[in-house]
Amino acid sequence: MSDWTALLDDLTAYLRWRQECGQRTEEIDPETIRMFLAESPARPARAAAMADPPLPSVGASDVPEARQAALAVIAQQVAGCRSCVLCEKRTQGVPGQGNPISPDVMFIGEAPGAEEDKQGLAFVGAAGQLLTKMIAAMGYTRDEVFIANICKCRPPDNRPPALDEMQACLPYLRAQIAAIRPKIIVALGATAVKGLLQSSAGISRLRGTWTSYAGVPLMPTYHPAYLLRYPLAKKDAWNDLKMVLQRLGKPVPAKKSEET
Repeated sequence: MSDWTALLDDLTAYLRWRQECGQRTEEIDPETIRMFLAESPARPARAAAMADPPLPSVGASDVPEARQAALAVIAQQVAGCRSCVLCEKRTQGVPGQGNPISPDVMFIGEAPGAEEDKQGLAFVGAAGQLLTKMIAAMGYTRDEVFIANICKCRPPDNRPPALDEMQACLPYLRAQIAAIRPKIIVALGATAVKGLLQSSAGISRLRGTWTSYAGVPLMPTYHPAYLLRYPLAKKDAWNDLKMVLQRLGKPVPAKKSEET
C-alpha cells in the first residue's frame, strides 16, 4: 500500500465518522482540493464514469503536501466542530501544529488554555514555554516535533476536560496521528493519559513506562504545568524524555539541563 493510498483510507474513515455524527456537508479550502487534484492523473470522461482510476504512486517529495492537506482538512473540521459542549464558549479550536512529516516525537496534552484559545496554537502559555525548553533539551525545536491536545477546545475556567469531551475529540487526534505518523508519542499529564489509555492510574505510577496508542509507542510523563508547580519532578520528567531519545537511537544532547 502506498503512502497516498493509506492517507486516502485514513481520510475516508474520518469523513465516514463525521457522516455518522450527522455531518452531511463538508467545507474544504480550495487550496486543499487543488493539492489533491494535482496528484490525480488525467482520465477520459467515460473512464471517470465507469470506475475510479488507479491511485498515483507518491514519491517522497510528494508526501509533505499530501500530509499537510490531510491536516488542513482536520483543522477545518475542528474549526466547525459542535460535537460537545466545549464549542459553546471557545474562541477558536486549537488543532495543533508542528512537523507533519513523520516527526520523531508527538507531544499530546489535555486541552488548550486561555492563551492557546486566543492564539489558536497549542502550548503557547507558561506551560508551553516550559515545554519548549524540554523540547530543546532533547535536541529539537518546536517546528521539528508535533504538539497537540486530546481536546481541541478550551474547557471553561481551564477545568480538566470530561471523559465524554475527550472521547468526542479523539477521532480528530487519531486522524492526525494517521496523517503525520509520529515515531513516538509523549503523553503529557494524567488527563492526557486517561483520555488516551482509558487508565485511572496516577501519572506518578505510569510515567517512565512504555505503552502504545494507535500503534505508536507512547511514553507518559508529567505535564509542564505540573512541573511549574512542583519543580522537583523535573528530574523524573527529564529521565522519561531520555528514555524517548534512547528508543529513537538519539544521543542525549551535551548541553541538556535537568533544571529545565
